[in-house]
Amino acid sequence: MKKNGIFFVLTSISNISPSMAMEFLLRVTKVFKDYCGIFTEESIRSNFILLYELLDEIMDYGVIQGTSSDTLKSYIFNEPVVVEKKKTKFQLPKFNPKTTSSDATNKPISFKDSKQGGKDEIFVDIFERISITFNSNGNVLHNAIDGTIQMKSYLSGNPELKLALNEDLTIGKQSGSGNYGVVGIDDCNFHECVRLDDFDSQRIISFHPPDGEFVVMNYRITSDFRIPFRIFPFFELSSPYKVELIVKIRADIPENNSGTNIVVAFPVPKSTSSASSTMGIGVTGQSTEYDSKKQQVLWKIKKMAGGTEHTLRTKVVLTKPHTSSVRKEIGPVSVNFEVPLYNPSSLQVRYLRIMPTVSGQGTNPYRWVRYVTKSQSYVCRL
Repeated sequence: MKKNGIFFVLTSISNISPSMAMEFLLRVTKVFKDYCGIFTEESIRSNFILLYELLDEIMDYGVIQGTSSDTLKSYIFNEPVVVEKKKTKFQLPKFNPKTTSSDATNKPISFKDSKQGGKDEIFVDIFERISITFNSNGNVLHNAIDGTIQMKSYLSGNPELKLALNEDLTIGKQSGSGNYGVVGIDDCNFHECVRLDDFDSQRIISFHPPDGEFVVMNYRITSDFRIPFRIFPFFELSSPYKVELIVKIRADIPENNSGTNIVVAFPVPKSTSSASSTMGIGVTGQSTEYDSKKQQVLWKIKKMAGGTEHTLRTKVVLTKPHTSSVRKEIGPVSVNFEVPLYNPSSLQVRYLRIMPTVSGQGTNPYRWVRYVTKSQSYVCRL
């Protein structure tokens, strides 16, 4: 399994379940990240002894003993060597005291109870991965959201937490459909530490957060929601040896939000000799390239504000006259993107309450909440 450019390999002397092997490798990478803070080749080199100790406790003689960061901490005695994440050349000035860097979560979990760990804080991430299929007219054929509420706690004393979601949240296949403003999810599941005593009546979940990064809740939505980006392809056969594809992308997100790291890609026919692309006049922060090995055109947009649209015109030159099947060889158009501070489902964290501990020490920890929307399978057929 490849993770952050690093290969993790598992070997077996007997025929085991492939899905179990992949799940084990995934759990190992999560444990490593929890204990090292960040997950890079340099952090693995610097923490070799710690990771060897972790592997020794995770597996004995090929038998998996446990992959919970919370359980493992009783048996791990080596301290992590902190490796700083490489910073970019230009650092943005920090104006808003109510925000924090995304690197703030890159601390080892052992810092939670130590003096070098700094302030008490907890991080909540609402990630939504969107899968959409469009037809050639730009109409939606299939749409779905796979959502996750993920947490990482650096709270001392392991207090009880109460997380409140939208009061009008409904659960069920037909929930929320036809009711404007109601947040409806098809189904959901929770982490084993979560108690659901007040969930049905008040949409509040209670739990004592385990050490490390963990998923509080997974949910899925297949009802209608606001499509963040719409794609409109136009196909033209200009001559027997030339084909033109015009792709227009429109950001249907709120104007105060922006999509970042947008990559539009589509394959071209096998008989392509060259492909050239032109963008709008005066456009900045965009680039195009033709990968002749993969026979694919890439269009990269650094940032795209809500309510804006961009167009790419690609001229493809063929080595032989095109046939009726040429249209099938071009496309589909796929899009990768990320939209911070936005989630199309409108699922919100109303509040995160930290209950007082038995000792009665009153603290006011920092609570950080982040919303991120990403593409999972975003495809437009031609």
